[in-house]
Amino acid sequence: MAKDNIRTPIVCVLGHVDHGKTSLLDKIRGSKVCASEAGSITQHIGATLIPIESIRKMSGLKKDADINIPGLLFIDTPGHRAFTTLRARGGALAEIAILVVDINEGFKQQTLEALQILRNCKTPFVIAATKVDKIPGWRVHPDEPFQKTYAKQNERVQGILETKIYELVGKLSDLGFNSERYDRVRDFARNIAIVPSSGITGEGIPDLLMVMIGLAQRYLTESLRITVDGPGQGTVLEVKEERGLGMTLDLILYDGTIKVGDEIAVAGASGCIETKIRSLLKPRPMKEILIEDRFERVKSVTAAAGIKLVAPNLDDVIAGSPLRVIKGDRQKIIDEIDAEMQTANIKLSNLGISIKADTIGALEALSKELESKEIEIMRADVGPVSRHDIIELETMKEPLHKVIICFNTDILNDVSEMLKDSRYADIAVFSGNIIYRVIDDYIEWREEQIRKRDAQQFEAIIMPAKIQLLPNCVFRQSGPAVVGVRILGGLLRPKVALMAMDGRSIGTLKMMQNKGETVTEATEGMEIAVSIDGPTIGRQINVGDVLYVEIPERHVKVLEAEMLSHINISSQEALSEYALIRRKEHPFWGK
Repeated sequence: MAKDNIRTPIVCVLGHVDHGKTSLLDKIRGSKVCASEAGSITQHIGATLIPIESIRKMSGLKKDADINIPGLLFIDTPGHRAFTTLRARGGALAEIAILVVDINEGFKQQTLEALQILRNCKTPFVIAATKVDKIPGWRVHPDEPFQKTYAKQNERVQGILETKIYELVGKLSDLGFNSERYDRVRDFARNIAIVPSSGITGEGIPDLLMVMIGLAQRYLTESLRITVDGPGQGTVLEVKEERGLGMTLDLILYDGTIKVGDEIAVAGASGCIETKIRSLLKPRPMKEILIEDRFERVKSVTAAAGIKLVAPNLDDVIAGSPLRVIKGDRQKIIDEIDAEMQTANIKLSNLGISIKADTIGALEALSKELESKEIEIMRADVGPVSRHDIIELETMKEPLHKVIICFNTDILNDVSEMLKDSRYADIAVFSGNIIYRVIDDYIEWREEQIRKRDAQQFEAIIMPAKIQLLPNCVFRQSGPAVVGVRILGGLLRPKVALMAMDGRSIGTLKMMQNKGETVTEATEGMEIAVSIDGPTIGRQINVGDVLYVEIPERHVKVLEAEMLSHINISSQEALSEYALIRRKEHPFWGK
């Protein structure tokens, strides 16, 4: 018969990049994960088990306090907003959350996104107002509870902190949340607790842990009841090869029990993979599962836990996939995993760039970020960049689509050699281990390519312009005529044909001078001297006449269809007037 048990609550850590999420966990577990992460930004979801004995010691909970939860399992989620999808998963998976906010910077865009996720998922949360040690004049008292260290600050510093706390309270109120400093909260079900703290000095950490345990104990006990004998369910965090073990899976087990010898189903690159567990390894308490450290071998694990799993045929497992122990209807379990993987939130187009990443979640994050910038994606895959990827890119007609963005995934050696070949010189590869930097690099490159393309197109296209012959400025009547003109609109360049207002071709503008200096461009309002080959002033043209640059029909089509938004108002007006003259006789001219 199934036995009921209380499992470890899963705690999700959310917040803006660089507001101190990982530093907070580093302080709790005494590790240095933050220093090892690229750019000191967490790039993957990690899991840390904090046993209740450690929490009692750090928070000052009395030994006789009636606590029935076994500890807290922290999920440290990525900080940058490109990971919105992963944070949403974290919020959905967790029973309780810590929203980290730098007390000196306040709410940022990612903070607001995290709040929206927590609201949508109806996840209870506490705010860790971090970096109190950065308040000017703050006197550090390492690892002390907040109230003790606060009492030792001078009045000016206390006043600064109170102001910053109430700025957070005011912002939360604007967003529809009631909140207060944790020691002033009477009803934690109605008010969000704000805990001032520091991940560097440890100040306020005891209070944060105490509040988390209190919330879990009071409001989550019933929801934490699990069936110990139920089949294990989890999410794969990472797929990696370990020396002496072979290919392994790091995963979060969030329900049921998993045992050595169990058959499991997990998503692979080519469909569902079924295999049998050879070994289970559990990180020692207070250690981050992503840190290469000694694990202890166990026969079985009950949720919630971060564990390492060893089994055959794991090479093609996709990070981010669901994992299920196979009990009961085997086909139903496989169908559920396939269905879950097919619902990955990636919007593909018939045309666009290609993206690669090491996990499904990172792929979704890239997709979401690019979609927000209206950048279309044609292909999205998990895994290293292969020869096939490059060959397929080379078939693209649009140069701006010959791009592959890859996050935290390898570029195979033969691909690197392939890209040195001149045949593939027009393919751009953007690779890195911090998503937002890779995306920023791509966008900078794309804008530069567009700028170059526009410049080339503008140079090739004859631009619209409208000029008027000035009185008392006829320097030569013909052969060529030299006369002063005012630019009434548009952009005037030499070596263009000119047309009268009645549609007659007048001649060719050869040279332009401004104050005795030869120029290659003149804009609205300028008065310059020009030489015109063909007409005689006083016969074909006269002082006061208005002339237009004569633009070929195909150029007018390009200007009106593709370049209108790139030219100024006076150029648009000159183009419109010129086209109107042409269309008097041929209504569809240039259309």
